[in-house]
Amino acid sequence: YSTLLDVSREIQGEGWSYNREYEYPFVPNNDNIIEIPYNVLSIDLSDLPQNRGIDSVSRGGLLYNKTDHKYTWEDFDKVYCDVTWYFDFVDIPQQVRDYISARAATTACIKMVGDGDLYQMLGQREAIARASALEYDCVEGDYSIFGFPNGQNFYTSYQPFRSLIR
Repeated sequence: YSTLLDVSREIQGEGWSYNREYEYPFVPNNDNIIEIPYNVLSIDLSDLPQNRGIDSVSRGGLLYNKTDHKYTWEDFDKVYCDVTWYFDFVDIPQQVRDYISARAATTACIKMVGDGDLYQMLGQREAIARASALEYDCVEGDYSIFGFPNGQNFYTSYQPFRSLIR
C-alpha cells in the first residue's frame, strides 16, 4: 500500500491535464502570508506581467518570495500561480490509476520478488498503461501546436534539461 501511495505521488507530480492548473489565484491571509494547501505537489508563479522579476518557492507550507527574501505578499491582492495538485487515488482518472497500479506492481516486484521474467512482463504492462495514460492526457488536455484552446500558449522551446520531464 505504501508503494502504491509513493508511486501515486511520483506520477501525479509529473503534472497531467487533470491535476495541473495555470494562473490559480491564491489570496494572502490577514498577515499577507500565502499558505499552501497540503495537496499541492508543486507551485510556481504564473508567467504574468505582475509576477515578472519575482522568484518564489514553497517553504514550510508557505509561499516564500526569494527575490525580496520574505514570506509576506503585501503588494498583492491575489498571487497567481501554476499548481500541480495531488488527488486521492479514487479521484483520479481510470487510465492514470491503471498506470499507477502497473508502476507500483513493477516496483513491488523489484523490492520483494526479484524474478527477472516477472519484472519484464510487468514492465511491458507498465509501458502499455503509460501509453494509455498519455493518450488520455492528450485528449483531455486539448493540446495543439498553437497552444491551448483558451488562447494561452505555454509552449516552451527545446531546452535540454526539460527533456527528462516526461
